[in-house]
Amino acid sequence: MILTSENILLVGSILLFISIIVGKTSYKFGVPTLILFLAIGMLAGSDGIGGISFDNPKTAQLIGVVALNFILFSGGLDTNFKSIKPILREGLVLSTIGVLLTAVSLGTFVYYVTDLTIYESMLLGSIVSSTDAAAVFSILRSKSLALKKNLRPTLELESGSNDPMAYVLTIAFLTLVINQDMSLASIVPMFFQQMILGAGAGFGFGIASKFIINRIRLDFEGLYPVLVIALMFITFSATDFVGGNGFLAIYICALYLGNQDLIHKKTILKMYDGLAWLMQIVLFLTLGLLVFPSEIVPYIGIGLLISLFLIIVARPLAVFISLMFFKMKLRRRFYISWVGLRGAVPIVFATYPLLAGIEKADMMFNIVFFISVTSILIQGTTLSIVAKWLKVGLPEKAKKISEIDQLILDLPKSSMQEFEILPDYFAVNKRIVDVNFPASAFIVMIKRDKQYIRPGGSTVIKAHDVLMVLADTPKDYIKVQESLEIPHYSLI
Repeated sequence: MILTSENILLVGSILLFISIIVGKTSYKFGVPTLILFLAIGMLAGSDGIGGISFDNPKTAQLIGVVALNFILFSGGLDTNFKSIKPILREGLVLSTIGVLLTAVSLGTFVYYVTDLTIYESMLLGSIVSSTDAAAVFSILRSKSLALKKNLRPTLELESGSNDPMAYVLTIAFLTLVINQDMSLASIVPMFFQQMILGAGAGFGFGIASKFIINRIRLDFEGLYPVLVIALMFITFSATDFVGGNGFLAIYICALYLGNQDLIHKKTILKMYDGLAWLMQIVLFLTLGLLVFPSEIVPYIGIGLLISLFLIIVARPLAVFISLMFFKMKLRRRFYISWVGLRGAVPIVFATYPLLAGIEKADMMFNIVFFISVTSILIQGTTLSIVAKWLKVGLPEKAKKISEIDQLILDLPKSSMQEFEILPDYFAVNKRIVDVNFPASAFIVMIKRDKQYIRPGGSTVIKAHDVLMVLADTPKDYIKVQESLEIPHYSLI
């Protein structure tokens, strides 16, 4: 079957429906849903029963980049800065030095076991050097795996922030493969340009985005998530246009926004959670369609050898060296080493050599695809088992709910108090989003004269309003009182 403008919606919706239904029951058998999405795409492809002809790396790359925008942005929005602050240094070292060490060690191994040149080997190592955000987020969260001592924030921060480093290395070594006369030192300025501009642009766009979201007055609540999508793509494309790393920029922008007071924040979070899942499914289906299983068979042997070296040697080596100056128990280091999941991101990055037309691009693509599949199958299916074996998991009754989860689930608090807004309070004539209201408390209703108003982020507080607030502890109510009386200062 040839995909056309007439049948693409029908075929796409059927594949999406099948993926959701099959994914619903997948964990009963211990199979990660991401593998099933890939498998469905492969079965629907030219070599499968669907017979759908799709051999367009350029389109697949475009879909991959768009999907990664949503996945990384959603991961940033959903990350509580308080939870990652204690492990910020460890996470950043893993997402930079750890990625570099993985790429170099694996590239060196590939050079000695294949006929690839040293730069081609380093390119292959770079493509699979980062852990996959989509795989880590979806598997950890769908399994509701609770881990000790900030392990989960460490893993999620690493996976959410290490794709930019892998992307820079991939582009750098691809440049060296194409231009054989260039030296290794010549790509160093590009590396620093990408990372510095990406980080600066991400923070700058985050501040600007908060200002725009909270200051613009849209008539419909449903337009705010659309506004955030526009800001996300502007952040990525503008950063990329000036030579910065767009993936790093959108993650930092989302991380900043996710920890700020925003109008209709709950609506935005819910929408991005759904869109991230949609993009994961679309991404894996597309990459499954792009792959020809018959072409992978000749590379199973070498692919398995490289994959095992990555899992058993390269990833642990990178983790242990990166974390050697941090205090951390040995079994936690081993677990971080094991959660080195590769997924769709390496496959997306493997399309860059294909589009560049280098001689052995097809070989690289098939090996990378095999590495991603084996990583999810071997590591993804054993996360809970290894956590129990290494004693780094929490008992079921000890699992905690994050602040972001609590916001989304609207969990009730244990007590309620009323606060009357006096005329000299700071909060008078301020919107709720402009008041430094504590995240541990919720305004459930506002009594104004004889009317009851359901509050939102854009609701303006008036003098003599009575706020009905839910919270857990006396300290929460002290913070509420202070936020209503005392001015606060922010970056915008």
